[in-house]
Amino acid sequence: MQSLVPALPASDLLRDANYRRLWTSVLISSLGAQVTLLALPLTAVVLLGATPTQMAYLTAMETLPFVLFSLPAGVWLDRMRKLPVYVAGEGLLALQLLSVPLAWSLGWLSMPFLYAVAFGIGCVFMAAGSAAQIVLTQVVPTARLVEAHAKNAMASSGAEVAGPGLAGALINGVGAPLALLADAALLCLSLLVLRGVRVTEPPSNATQGHFWRDLKEGLRFVASQSLLVHLALVVGIWQVFLQCAMVVQILYASRVLGLNEHQIGLCYIGLGAGTVLASVLGSRVSRRIGPGPCLVLGIACSGLGWLQLLAAPAGNWGVASFVLMLMCFGSGAVLMFINFLALRQAVTPAPLLGRMTTTMRWLILLGSAPGALLGGYLGEHWGLRSATAVGAVGTLLVAAWAWRYSGLRQVRALPSLPADPL
Repeated sequence: MQSLVPALPASDLLRDANYRRLWTSVLISSLGAQVTLLALPLTAVVLLGATPTQMAYLTAMETLPFVLFSLPAGVWLDRMRKLPVYVAGEGLLALQLLSVPLAWSLGWLSMPFLYAVAFGIGCVFMAAGSAAQIVLTQVVPTARLVEAHAKNAMASSGAEVAGPGLAGALINGVGAPLALLADAALLCLSLLVLRGVRVTEPPSNATQGHFWRDLKEGLRFVASQSLLVHLALVVGIWQVFLQCAMVVQILYASRVLGLNEHQIGLCYIGLGAGTVLASVLGSRVSRRIGPGPCLVLGIACSGLGWLQLLAAPAGNWGVASFVLMLMCFGSGAVLMFINFLALRQAVTPAPLLGRMTTTMRWLILLGSAPGALLGGYLGEHWGLRSATAVGAVGTLLVAAWAWRYSGLRQVRALPSLPADPL
């Protein structure tokens, strides 16, 4: 990494050694995440013969911890140092993934076991993922949050280009359960990199004896900020249709297009290509048209990707359409999330970041499990294309509603921190 620094512009965030270490960790863990993204559902589909409904349950179990624990976790996070939570999460996630090949080797692997693993992974993402978002605000100044999120997305995008091919080769060579060992090893490496990050933790004004008061304070803050309310509504409704379409993606590729594990892995390079494109251009597009319009544009891109997939035939054209869908989703998701994260962090004082982050994640993920169950039901009883159709049309309607009624198209720059948030 040091050899690359002289080639960077003088103002580039990667010249900052602290941020560079954080960025490197994101790159490493994202590469491993690409293995899990394919290996876990393929374990269910190929080894255990999962139905669309069972795949929906698997997705729902990963999002359930956000619904159950996000609000109390926010109070806890505002009383804790965030970086140790983030670091511990990498280690716990590695242990969760190691349990799958162990269970497979002992003959214990089953769908209920995978449900338990998905729930555990969701718990880690809920706590450590929220902590990771706050750590970024401790490393990077507010004015550069969109740029930082775009660079983090670039790290993830690089992994999404190389990762699917690696994942497909691993799955094809050693099987989906054993491929998860690679992600566990990369998470351990990410953990070691993170231990070198240095942050200055602002003092907390949350006291140990007022849990419910502090929880209500976080809820009141989110409710008092119209921007946060509109963001929660738009992204939360989008999550319903997102999960409806995504829950059948692997099944669609495997059972409609007839792709094997390695071919599916290669197709997912399209996801990486889309995220790379949006990561490179995302910060520039956001500055040009504004973070609000850029967010809405991202949602629309994902919907258009699923919409064109509806006409895809089996064969080469179908594979091309599947790759295009992944590209549209990857680019749309990056455009949406880098602006979503920056906007909500820009209006939140540091002592409330934990409660704001977990409250917003709770709000936007409330619809994830119902959306996944809807996709599973539609896929099993009406066909896999029907679930994709509902996801595509619903997503485009959300984008149209957000543009017309949410006020996001007027948000042309990151807002300033309110002087008196409560």
